[in-house]
Amino acid sequence: MSTASAETTAQLPPAAGRVFFQPGVGCAGSGPIQRDDPVQKKQGKVTVKYDRKELRKRLILEEWIIEQLSELYDCEEEEMPELEIDIDDLLEVNSEDERAVKLQESLSDCYKPTDDFVRELLGRIRGMRKLSAPQKKSF
Repeated sequence: MSTASAETTAQLPPAAGRVFFQPGVGCAGSGPIQRDDPVQKKQGKVTVKYDRKELRKRLILEEWIIEQLSELYDCEEEEMPELEIDIDDLLEVNSEDERAVKLQESLSDCYKPTDDFVRELLGRIRGMRKLSAPQKKSF
């Protein structure tokens, strides 16, 4: 081993490029590692039921809506008037014009022009699917 490679190795952080094994866990022949993490299990069921990409798109859209409404109403989310924009309700409406009318009705008390917001929101929901409500288990 040359001096140059010894110096390079010595300069690396201790964990860089190394794999560590925990003694007695996941040894050959012991089968897969099992975890009892109820949060992780619940998340798995939700994402399988709804499709992770669709949930992610929905979350990004909802954050965008809140940001836009804050600008339209010149206030923080907590101070915003009672207003509900239900994406699933909009997706149930068949025509863009009907969706636009429904949105404009929801924004009737906004003193700023809402046409750009409505147009952008309709463009963003185009191609989205309605999410069905999760089924409640009966005990």
